[in-house]
Amino acid sequence: MKVSLANALGTCFGVKDAINLAMDPSFHGDLTIVGQLVHNKQVNESLKQNGVSLVDGIHELEKIKTKKVMITAHGAAEKVKEKLNEEGFTVFDASCPLVMRVHKTIKGMVDQNYFPVVIGQEDHVEVKGIVGDLEEYVVINNENDLEKLKKLGKTKFGIVSQTTQQVEKVEALAKKIMEMECVDEVNFVNTICQPTRDRQIAVHELTDRVDLMIVIGGYNSSNTKKLVQVCESKNIETYHIESASQLDRAWFDSKTHVGITAGTSTPEYVINEVHEAILVIAEKMNELEKSATAN
Repeated sequence: MKVSLANALGTCFGVKDAINLAMDPSFHGDLTIVGQLVHNKQVNESLKQNGVSLVDGIHELEKIKTKKVMITAHGAAEKVKEKLNEEGFTVFDASCPLVMRVHKTIKGMVDQNYFPVVIGQEDHVEVKGIVGDLEEYVVINNENDLEKLKKLGKTKFGIVSQTTQQVEKVEALAKKIMEMECVDEVNFVNTICQPTRDRQIAVHELTDRVDLMIVIGGYNSSNTKKLVQVCESKNIETYHIESASQLDRAWFDSKTHVGITAGTSTPEYVINEVHEAILVIAEKMNELEKSATAN
């Protein structure tokens, strides 16, 4: 059995920068992250072990016991940062620059009188940050949501995307909006980030060569879920795991080539642990095959 890693996988620069900032020893235990810094349980456990506190969101201000707080890599609305400042906290911003580009893009569209539309998951923290300072907006996650646009009485739309969406899905939905009879003008900027694109392209290429895919990343990680969807769209048997301990030896029976990928919030050491564990399985399977052939 052969084992291959995707050409692009694992943590992106935005995640690495956010983790490095939160782990800075100068905080000396005086830091609370408002939300999950990144959607990965191993990272969040490491933060806790380093004296960093976490709260679910700004609605839990009463739980914050430190003077310093941090905005997550997913970004936040300006009014959230203002609220934290008003409450007397010193705010450190770990927002990914590519997420903040989406904030800037959608606000620019509104200034040009486009009605703002975000393609993504309405309940995702990144999307909440993107729309948090807008007076009105619509979030589209599937074709059924297009009905929302028909009811608006608007004809001029500015469209952006959550950075971790699946490329084909975003482009298809944007095209559907452009073709709607009620729409006169569309300004579409595909704001899926390059690291997400690179990982999806790498998975597309790898799934042409394998008969099993292992996708590593947090179960609440949007970009990791999109990698799973890409694999499944290619009709490849796929398993989404968070750690090597979740691997099942039975998955690999009769498989000849296993592919491995990981979301942009998955640390390198977690990928290495899974890779090494699969290599051990592969070695044992190859030994059994040789033994069976010899007999």
